[in-house]
Formats: sequence, C-alpha cells, structure tokens
Amino acid sequence: MAEEKLSFEQTFTFNLLSTKQFTFQQDPKISRLLMKWSMLGRITIQAFNFDQSFQSYRSNDFAWNFFQDPCVKNNLKVLDTSGSWTPLGRDITHVNVEVVPCTKVSLDIFDPIYSSGILRPSGHIVKCYHEIYPDFDELRRLLLEEDSDHYHIISPSDRQEFLFRLFKHMVLGGELCQYEDVIDPYIETAKMMYKELVSVRKDPDTKEIGVVTTILKVSAHDQSGLCYPYATENEQTFAYLCIDPFKRHVWLREERTFCTVEQNPFLFLASVSAS
Repeated sequence: MAEEKLSFEQTFTFNLLSTKQFTFQQDPKISRLLMKWSMLGRITIQAFNFDQSFQSYRSNDFAWNFFQDPCVKNNLKVLDTSGSWTPLGRDITHVNVEVVPCTKVSLDIFDPIYSSGILRPSGHIVKCYHEIYPDFDELRRLLLEEDSDHYHIISPSDRQEFLFRLFKHMVLGGELCQYEDVIDPYIETAKMMYKELVSVRKDPDTKEIGVVTTILKVSAHDQSGLCYPYATENEQTFAYLCIDPFKRHVWLREERTFCTVEQNPFLFLASVSAS
C-alpha cells in the first residue's frame, strides 16, 4: 500500500524534444495558407516528453506539473505584445484545464456541411449578407451565430470535438485573414494537423480503431492574473496539450488574439509525450 501511495503522489517531469518536427510545419502549401489566413508566425508547436504513466483522471495534476516544471518554464514559448516568441519564465499560481473530446477517426463530422446549403455543388462557400461584417458567408455564420438557419446541423457534442475545433480555428483565422472561397483548404489543413497531433490504436478484441490521445485546453495565471496563452481571453487565443499516454509525448499548440470576429487572433499548438 505504501508503494501505491508513493506512486500516486509522484509528479510528472518534462523534457523538451527540440528536434521534433511536424510535417505540416514544413509543408509549403500549408505555410502559404497560414500566411493567407494571417496565422503564420502566430502558430507554434512544441514537443515534450514526460516520465510517469498518464491516466486521464490525473489531467489536472498533469497540467499543473507541466507549468511548474523548470524545463517548461525555460522553454515554453509565449507570443509577447511585440510579436516575438519568448520563454514563459514565470511562476504559475493557477491553471485552468478543460478536457476536450477527441474521438473522431474520419472526416464524417463535416458531412452535414456538404448537404445543407452552405456549399455549392462545386464546394464554393455560399456568401451572405451581414449587418456588421462585410464579405460574410454561410460557413462563418454556421460557426459563430446560434440563430443561423444552419447552426443546428452540427450537434453540440461534435462542436466540442478537437477536430472540429481545429477546423473552426482555421476558418476564423487571424486579424488580417483572407478567407477562402472553397472549403477544401480548411478541412485539409485541419486534417493534417489532427493526424499529427492525435494517436490511434486498434482494439485487440473489437479490431476497431480508436483515439488514445488526451486533449487538454489550458490557460495559466501568475500573481497578476491570466498570463498564458495571453493576458486577455478570446475564442481564438488558446493552447492545447495533446498527450500521448503510450509514447509519453505531449504536443503543445497555442494561439493568441486580441480581437473580435473580423479581427481574429494568434494560435499556438503544442504536444507532450512520455519518455
């Protein structure tokens, strides 16, 4: 019993995987799209590993240990007001953790968008009039406005899914976003990111493929208040921990924004893994 208690009380220790590369970060096509969406340079992904077994019920402990770890404090990147990535370098007093559903192993979550009048047969996004925002379209209305005629076609549970969140972040983009006329670039970019950040395994009994990665949306406070991923809250300012319990890797993605709908934000993506 003493050994079990000791094991439970052990903390997670992290190491930066500085040489880890993500394919979509090296893809010229993705880079051009991120630049067009005003997100290039505002997105970063870092990889860490950790030294203890991870169980999802310890998500809060994991996130707390992550922000307390000296390696994380010295290496975790934060986008400052000048647009430069700098180390976190501060003592964290409080961490907010939201467990993000992550179950999708196909793109069927997007099927309703193709059959509800949001897109033309060619895949072009239907434009629409908006009283406030010029050059608006039915896709952004679906994502942003609960009184949209199409809002209900995506269920509340699917809207919470990590894959759909990635898609939404891509569609809304950054402050000077140039929006796409067709939907494919948004879905393909979200798909590529998702495949690299999420691990799947086949169940030996059912032979079904399932997601094993745990996704945590996190924010952190220091003595002055909210400081990570930024000092003010915005839907397009976010950080996700993507935890692979088998490889003991964690990827971290972060985005920061100052704005409202037409002035969207900055993004940061990260991942953590075990050693």
